[in-house]
Amino acid sequence: MNEEIIKLDAVDDYNRLFGLETLHPLVNVVDLSEATRFPARFTVSYGIYALFLKETKCGDIRYGRQTYDYQEGTITSFAPGQVSSVEMLEGVRPMARGIVFHPDLIKGTSLGQEIRSYSFFSYSSREALHLSEDEKTIILDCLSKIRMELAHPIDKLSKRLIARNIQLLLDYCMRFYNRQFVTRSEANRDVLTRFEQLLDDYFQSGKTQTEGIPTVRYFAEKVFLSPNYFGDLLKKETGKSPQEHIQAKLMDQAKEMLLGTRKSVSQIAYDLGFQYSQHFNRLFKKNMGVSPNEYRRLPGH
Repeated sequence: MNEEIIKLDAVDDYNRLFGLETLHPLVNVVDLSEATRFPARFTVSYGIYALFLKETKCGDIRYGRQTYDYQEGTITSFAPGQVSSVEMLEGVRPMARGIVFHPDLIKGTSLGQEIRSYSFFSYSSREALHLSEDEKTIILDCLSKIRMELAHPIDKLSKRLIARNIQLLLDYCMRFYNRQFVTRSEANRDVLTRFEQLLDDYFQSGKTQTEGIPTVRYFAEKVFLSPNYFGDLLKKETGKSPQEHIQAKLMDQAKEMLLGTRKSVSQIAYDLGFQYSQHFNRLFKKNMGVSPNEYRRLPGH
């Protein structure tokens, strides 16, 4: 099945897909119960930001081995550059409310400067946010305020107020994701344990010599998470980013090899996956305060 990919480069492209009215060229608060068109199956490439609260109940949704803990509403979000496929169940009309907005809307605003900090835009759909009833009410209230602003005649404050209300909406989503990381802590610890095993295996199996220093993406894929979600989960659970964990493991291995073998520093650098021993020397000194050779000569070693 080679279906055509629909490019959503403008808010109007999205509105046309579902037969919705365009009130503002750069933003729309969407209520799919008002849609006049219902494509059953489609793939879209986003050139705009989109965030939806889906309210259709579709039985148990699973998250790894865990069943989702919230069923009332699910939030998914997309950023420019992402591709998403949707397949509607036969006879089910989409029940979703949300917002679509063009990057130009937030240029020159505080949201424009901070949009990259909302890492959940890069989470995959199975890492969706699950809301309680109270949380859902807050999200719908934010959407309602933006919708009222869109109905208001455009004036000098329109763009700023719309952007600020979108930022408020995203801040609440961030807060609720933080809550979800806590309520999912048991599942998150499973991921953390698996990551630690994978990290040990990677270094002990000599993969560094053939594949180089492991990337965050490598481990995220192994635990079936997007790199952003994986990174945020680790940061919440351990206070350290995946990069910091990988680097700490590298340093442990380096110290062990410096003291436990007679290999040259450049051989150790190569064994650990560094292309150039200068990079290894710099990183080691930055972390340990001394060069690899100086570390070897420290008293007591």
